[in-house]
Amino acid sequence: MKFSDFEVGQRYETKSVILTKDDIIRFAEMYDPQYMHLDEEKAKQGRFGSLIASGMQTLNVSFKLWIDVGVYGDHIIAGTGMNQLQFLKPVYPEDELHVIAEVIELRPRRVGNGTVTVLLSTYNQKGQNVFRAELSALVGN
Repeated sequence: MKFSDFEVGQRYETKSVILTKDDIIRFAEMYDPQYMHLDEEKAKQGRFGSLIASGMQTLNVSFKLWIDVGVYGDHIIAGTGMNQLQFLKPVYPEDELHVIAEVIELRPRRVGNGTVTVLLSTYNQKGQNVFRAELSALVGN
């Protein structure tokens, strides 16, 4: 979509994805090697009683689900920021996640370009909001 086609209040819902135990461990081995993401036995003794996904994994999955909707298309120029990141609830193995993105701000920049800011809210299969962040991107016309 072109910058001029966006309106504050537009909402988009993504497909969903299930995070398996193997997905969680594989991501953690590469990017967040902490016990609560890797060691099932130790994680059972911890605060959450189970392995949980890394917050960074939840962020990445949320971002991919949003991008897969294809709203920006070829009009995206670059990401410009991510603010107000909140990891609200743990994500467990076999949780099914989907994202609702709402356009919350439009800022014209250079002729024909502008910054689109969306609020990404990620939910699990129980309808619990597990992650939220404001994502901004420079979009052309």
